[in-house]
Amino acid sequence: MYTALRLQKKLGPELKSGAVEIVVITPDPYMTYQPFLPEAAAGSISPRHVVVPLRRALDLCQVIVGEAHSIDHAKRTATYTTLASDEEGTGAATLTYDELVLAPGSVSRTLPVPGLAEFGIGFKTVEEAIGLRNHVIEQLDIASSTRDPAIRDAALTFVFVGGGYAGVEALGELEDMARYAAKYYHNVKAEDLKWILVEASDRVLPEVGPEMGQYTIRELRGRNIDVRLETRLESCEHRVAVLSDGSCFPTRTVVWTAGVKPSPLLAATDLPLNERGRLKCTATLAVDGAPHAWGAGDAAAVPDITADEPGKECAPNAQHAVRQARTLGDNIAASVRGEPLTDYEHAYAGSVASLGLHKGVAHVYGRKLKGYPAWFMHRVYHLSRVPTVNRKARVLTEWTLSGLFKREIVSLGSLEQPRAEFELAAGAVPPTDPSGGPSRDTPQGPPENPKGSP
Repeated sequence: MYTALRLQKKLGPELKSGAVEIVVITPDPYMTYQPFLPEAAAGSISPRHVVVPLRRALDLCQVIVGEAHSIDHAKRTATYTTLASDEEGTGAATLTYDELVLAPGSVSRTLPVPGLAEFGIGFKTVEEAIGLRNHVIEQLDIASSTRDPAIRDAALTFVFVGGGYAGVEALGELEDMARYAAKYYHNVKAEDLKWILVEASDRVLPEVGPEMGQYTIRELRGRNIDVRLETRLESCEHRVAVLSDGSCFPTRTVVWTAGVKPSPLLAATDLPLNERGRLKCTATLAVDGAPHAWGAGDAAAVPDITADEPGKECAPNAQHAVRQARTLGDNIAASVRGEPLTDYEHAYAGSVASLGLHKGVAHVYGRKLKGYPAWFMHRVYHLSRVPTVNRKARVLTEWTLSGLFKREIVSLGSLEQPRAEFELAAGAVPPTDPSGGPSRDTPQGPPENPKGSP
């Protein structure tokens, strides 16, 4: 999206005259600003303000909501399907192109952990973030209403696997939100909740440095969060999390944030990949050895020409991706016009992370911050980076209102299955969840006095 935005600006006259056409194929009609997912999960930001509608932002581009399945760069063709493909019965469509920008990003990197596919919850999309928020609040409802101590204990135990940005920020924000929500339950206290962070290495948030990583651990443990380093999740079958240190925790919540891997689409191309499955790119962001193909972001292995260490690549994070897109847009426009290309060059500025409301850590340009100053810097930085003035204004407004009014603690889990109640009323068999019981969002039977009845 950022590359297309840049091309709209650089090739405006050519686009309006019809000499150039930009086609964007995307599985979703929006771009997700992922650094805001933890705050969306905590209810600090509305989910619709975490995404940017592509048709509005890319008004000079043709946006196709579909999924690319393969790319034959030798023939300059991309095969894709759309939402209408099954209805039409025509199968995949083929699109020809002159210049290819391949930036499908990454997907969650999972391991063959027993029970993970059935019970694990990801944290990479806005749908997963809102689903996790609903799930956490629902566990408080279950714990508040059950008379079974085992069910209550499992409902109030939350296991997060992965001590990187996604895991630590999601855990920090959701723990903060749940602790606040517990005040409104007559028989659930904040100290009843058990939060466990499992990390396979010997530290968390390696991007902010060892000192700030240690501070993060002390901060989390000070909030009664059980941080377990050099520990792995061995199994989560039957709603029991089994760790490599021998611990077992009955739990209904296992959040998996243990890394990412390149999109599977890259393997369905004839473009050169490195040993990690990422596109081999030059400093100009062109795919090495494949003229007229370009890459950026998580999917691209771009040499870091600012690093002292030879052969080092740019980290696959938003800081580089957004800046790469700007250079990439400029280089494609220059290539079309026969002008010289520019190398991508950006010295790593540092990192910021939120640990909940008014809490954070930062290591930026050699300066280390913690607590409120780091949290404030986190918000200012990401507000400046979220695309479009519209989104900046809406996010800032929501932050202002959240500082003036109380948090929302409502679970809208039925949004995930909006037709469940109607299907039940119409006589359909309710779906079941993986545990074998009725789905958590499915009504258990018609009310004795349905809405609208006298």
